[in-house]
Amino acid sequence: MAASAVVAASGLAACSSGDGGPPVLNWYINPDSGGQAEIASRCTDAAGGRYRIDVSQLPRDSPSQREQLVRRLAANDSSIDIMSLDPPYIPEFAQAGFFAPVPEDVAQRVTTDVVQSAIDGSTWDGELVTVPFWANTQLLWYRQSVADAAGLDMTQPVTWDQLIQAAQDQQVRLGVQGIRSESLTVWLNALIESAGGSIIAENSTDPEQIQLGLTSEAGVRAAQVMLDVSASGTGGPALSTANEDTTATDFEGDSAGFQVNYPFVWPRALGAVEGGTLDQAAVDDYGWALYPRVDADTETAPPYGGINLGVGAFSEHPDLAYEATECITSTENQTYYFVTNGNPASDTTVYDDPDVLDQFPMAPVIQESLQLAKPRPQTPYYSEVSGGIQREYHPTADIDPEQTPQDATELIEAVLRKEQLL
Repeated sequence: MAASAVVAASGLAACSSGDGGPPVLNWYINPDSGGQAEIASRCTDAAGGRYRIDVSQLPRDSPSQREQLVRRLAANDSSIDIMSLDPPYIPEFAQAGFFAPVPEDVAQRVTTDVVQSAIDGSTWDGELVTVPFWANTQLLWYRQSVADAAGLDMTQPVTWDQLIQAAQDQQVRLGVQGIRSESLTVWLNALIESAGGSIIAENSTDPEQIQLGLTSEAGVRAAQVMLDVSASGTGGPALSTANEDTTATDFEGDSAGFQVNYPFVWPRALGAVEGGTLDQAAVDDYGWALYPRVDADTETAPPYGGINLGVGAFSEHPDLAYEATECITSTENQTYYFVTNGNPASDTTVYDDPDVLDQFPMAPVIQESLQLAKPRPQTPYYSEVSGGIQREYHPTADIDPEQTPQDATELIEAVLRKEQLL
C-alpha cells in the first residue's frame, strides 16, 4: 500500500508485462534533450523481444531527483528497474540497500576503458555499485586574445592566482559559480582536491565518526582562492547568484576573459552563432585548457559529475536490467549521446570517434580532465555535508579563510550529531 501511494503521488506510472508481452524495464531518467529515450528505444530493439525499456522522467534538479527516488525505494518500489543517478548520492543509496548487486562479470565489462573518475564515482565501500554512463567535468575556457594580451602561455598549466591577475590587468571577467547551490560545493571541492586535500579527511558510515578536512592546510588554501576571486571583482557584481548558465552567458559578452564551466559551453555558443545572437569571431576566439591549479607544483583535480546507472534493489528483473545497462552504456550509444546531447562519455574509446572530434574539438582535453577529476565527498551523508558548506561559504565575498572552514566544520558536525538542522 505504501509503495502504491508513493507511485500515485509522483505522477509517474510503473510499467509491467501484464499484457503478456516481454518484461518491461522502467528507466527513471534525468531530463535531457531526448537522448536517453532514444537509447531506450535502441536497446529495446537490440533486445529482440526479450524485454522493453520504458522511460519515466525525474524532476529537473538533482536534489529533487534524489528525493523522489529515495521516497520510492524506501517504500520497496519494484517499478524502479534502472535509475539515472547523480554520483554524489550513490553512497547514500548503496548504504541504504537500494541497489541490486552488480554481477562480477558485468562489473568487469562496464569498467573496461572507462575514465578513472567515473569508476571512482560508481564505487562505494570498495565495490562497484552502479554502472558508469556519461561523465562530466569542467574545463578552463578562455578568450585567446585575452590570454595573449595578458602574456599567459595556455599550453602550460595556469593557476588561479595567475588568472585573477590576468583578469584584473585586462579588465575582464573570471567566471565562477558562486550561487548558494550544489555549484558552490563543486567549486570548493575542486579547489580542496587540487590543493591536495579532501572535504572529508576520514569517512565512516557512523555520522559521528566522519572527520572533515575543511580546516586542513588545503581547506584554508581553497577558501583563500574563493575569497581572492570575490575580492578581485573579476567574478562580476552578481557572483553570489552566478550559476553555470549565467557564467556561460557572461563569457559570450564583451567582458569575457576566462571561466570554469562544463562542455555545454561549446554547443551553446555554436547555437548562438546560428541564432544570430553571437558573432562567429567570438567563438573563433574560444580556447580551452585543464582546470586551473591552486598551486603551480600540484596537479589539478577538476570537478567530476555526470550520470551513473543504478539497478533498483526491488526490481523484479535485475538480471535483465543489468543487461540493459550494458546496452545503454555501449560505445555506440555513448558516442551518440555525446554528439547529440553534448554529454561526454565515460568510455575512453569514444574520444577517438571522428564525429566526436569534429563536433567537440576539445574532446581530448575533456578526456584528460576526466582522468584527473575527483568526485565530490563520497559519504552516505552527502546532503548534510553539502548543505553545511553552502550555508557557511556563501556569499564567497564574506569568507574568512581561517574562520569559515571552522564554522562549517562545527555546523556539519552538529547536523550529523542531530543537534542542529540546516
